[in-house]
This record gives sequence, C-alpha cells and structure tokens, in this order.
Amino acid sequence: MRNASSIWIFLYNQMDMINAKPQAPHLPVLYHEIITALHPTSPGKYLDATIGAGGHARGILEASSPRGELLGMDLDKQALAIADQRLKHYNGRYTLVQSSYTRLLDAMQDIGWEEVNGIIIDLGLSSMQLDTPERGFSFRLEGPLDMRFDPERGLSAADLINQSSEKDLADIIWRYGEEKQSRRIARAIITARPVNTTSRLAEIIAGAIKGQRGKTHPATRTFQALRIAVNQELQAVEAFLPLAVAALAPGGRLAVISFHSLEDRIVKQYFAQESKDCLCPPEQPVCTCDHKAILERITKRPIVADETEIIENPRARSARLRIAAKKMA
Repeated sequence: MRNASSIWIFLYNQMDMINAKPQAPHLPVLYHEIITALHPTSPGKYLDATIGAGGHARGILEASSPRGELLGMDLDKQALAIADQRLKHYNGRYTLVQSSYTRLLDAMQDIGWEEVNGIIIDLGLSSMQLDTPERGFSFRLEGPLDMRFDPERGLSAADLINQSSEKDLADIIWRYGEEKQSRRIARAIITARPVNTTSRLAEIIAGAIKGQRGKTHPATRTFQALRIAVNQELQAVEAFLPLAVAALAPGGRLAVISFHSLEDRIVKQYFAQESKDCLCPPEQPVCTCDHKAILERITKRPIVADETEIIENPRARSARLRIAAKKMA
C-alpha cells in the first residue's frame, strides 16, 4: 500500500500531465500575482520559504530560466518530496531543505548564498495537509489530533488539549482563534478529556456552542487557534520578517501571503514601520530614534484573489498578499 507521500506525489504528477496550462486548477493561490511581483530573472536567486507542493517555486524557476536558482524550505517532509518530484525538470537549479523559515539565513549560508533577489512565503495550509487525515489539521476527516507541520517534533494538538489548564486553553482559543465562546469551549473540552481525535474535538465544540452557529463550522476558529499555538506560527512570522529583509539584495522583493487577520496584521505593521524614516511620536519636534527606512511598500493594501480564482479554488478567498522591496543602498 502506498504511504501518504507517494499517493500525493502520484496525484500531483497526474494533474501536471492533464493540466499543463498556466490556468491549471492545481496552481497555488495568487500564482500570477506572485510571479508578477517577484519578476524572476536569469541569473537571479530566489527563496520559497514555505515551498509546499512547489507551485510558486516552479513558476519562479520557469520565469528565471535558464540560470535562475531557487532555495526551497519547508518543515513538512511530505511536501518536500512532492516539490522535488514537481521540480525535477529544473534539476541543478534548486535546493530543498527541511527546516523552519526562521532559519533561512543558515540555509542560505549552507549553500553559499549571501543574498537573494526575491522571497515568497505562503503562510497557509496546503491541500495535502488538510486532506491527509493522519495530520489532524481538518475536522472534516477523522484522524489523530496532531496539527504539527513537522510531525516528528514538538507537542501535538492532543498534548496541548489534554495537558493545558482550562484558563490557558481558553486564552489560546481566544488569542489565536478570536473565538468569542472560548471559555465555554475550553470548559467543555476539559470536561470531556482525554480528547485525541479531530472528529471528537469538533463534536465537543459543536455541542458547547449549540445553536450559536454562523456560516462556518463552529470548530473552525478553535482548530485554527490550536494549529497556530502548536506550531508557534505568529512568533515564527515575527522572527522571519527581519531575517527575510536581511537576506534580500537591494531592490529585492518580499511577498507574503497570509490567511487570517493575526498574521496579516503582523506583516502590515512591520512593512509600515520599516518603510518610515522616523518612529518618534508625532508630537515630538525632533527625531531621536535614528530609525531609517529599509523597505518600500509596493502594496499599501493587500492583493486579494479575483472571483475567477475563488470559484476555481475556494481556499483563495481568505488569501492576502502584501509586497515590499528592500531599499537601494
């Protein structure tokens, strides 16, 4: 029997054979906007910090032919295996590394790169992760409560749920899921422990909220909160942004795709802050901070998917793309 990695590699290869055109439905979100924003050229160097199945990466390598190079990073071993298969046509022009994007400078140093001309990071989950039950990301499928991007490291969602106090669990659900019923949900989970499967957790949450359902499943925000907490996603984004700017060559561009307001807010605030020469309070007559702008905001408002893309890929509905360029020295 094939394992999850080989099944997904097979499926992606079949889709590539059937859908060779740029409009193929397996393209990642905001694909054309990313390629336009980074404007890859030969012999540029590019970093895909969350390479996933390699969709953006393949576009970058194609656009930067014949000598453009790409470094792809991901914590997910299955994703890297799929990306390697999809990019094999560009053999010799890409390097894949299983690591967090917060270690991008180390990864660059390991292959002898001092700077890159463009960076893309997609902070969302891939279809492969959502559709693989044993990863535990989705309440639509029965599976263990894992939710780790790297299943071999750190605490799982089950560990977090079954070991946290009611207060800590409620705080996680409120802070990372912005769930108004966080205390009620946390209380219901504590009462029902141990909780070890996705379907059981979704059932507990639905029972706690009862008739207070909106357009989305009542477990949506809680699952988001747990995933963010398990993978320390917000802290990782905060650490990543200054490292990414440090890695960029002057004039190089950073493109960030986020899928919820917490991540988008971090990116928006960082881009705004680092595009200003002074951060002193407006009422202060003389600048004393000595802060100098290092970025130019290419997009002051996020780019979103058009209706055509949303119809083809509903996941794109919540995608927000922000782009900044490193100022010339």
